[in-house]
Amino acid sequence: MIDQSFSEVFASALHGSPTVVVRSGEEPVALPVDRWRRAADDLDRGLVGLCVGPTIDIGCGPGRMTEALMAAGHLTLGIDVVDAAVALTRLRGASAVQRDVFDRVPGEGRWHSALLADGNIGIGGNPVALLQRVRALLAPGGRVVVEVAPPGISQIRGWAVLETADRRSRPFRWATLGVDDVARTAGAAGFPAQTIHRLGDRWAAVLTEVPS
Repeated sequence: MIDQSFSEVFASALHGSPTVVVRSGEEPVALPVDRWRRAADDLDRGLVGLCVGPTIDIGCGPGRMTEALMAAGHLTLGIDVVDAAVALTRLRGASAVQRDVFDRVPGEGRWHSALLADGNIGIGGNPVALLQRVRALLAPGGRVVVEVAPPGISQIRGWAVLETADRRSRPFRWATLGVDDVARTAGAAGFPAQTIHRLGDRWAAVLTEVPS
């Protein structure tokens, strides 16, 4: 098994290599790359409908949600640490740059919405720290739209790896945030106002500094 960076293994997944994510004490879970690479569906568009104004898509992957935001009339930008993800997003006609959310981001302090779809609240393994950082990207009165796990799933923080048949990523920090922990986590990050939305079998939270 060849050890590679997260970006190298994720790029391989985006180009068709069956890939699983492995977390300590849990069974491997297949990355749903086929879903990420297809066009947005009605549930995705429901998530887009929670965004307002110019929106940054954090961890855009192959650009499904960035494209959907653009189609809905939003000025939008996708960011991702993986260059292959950025390239695939641009192939859809959407704007994207290779950037870590914890580094300097274009339009910082001016975005009306930030989208964390497909479990991307897990980036960095600390949802409070991530939301605090995202808060700095927003214009006054902005919002974060976060896809979260269903009720009954507790917050999990720890290490994970990606694995294909012949390669494995170096460990990276990742987290899971469920509906039940949204209020505590968002409040600690400076978002005291939250609304929860059920979108079919998916759940999302809209986080703001003041009630909407």
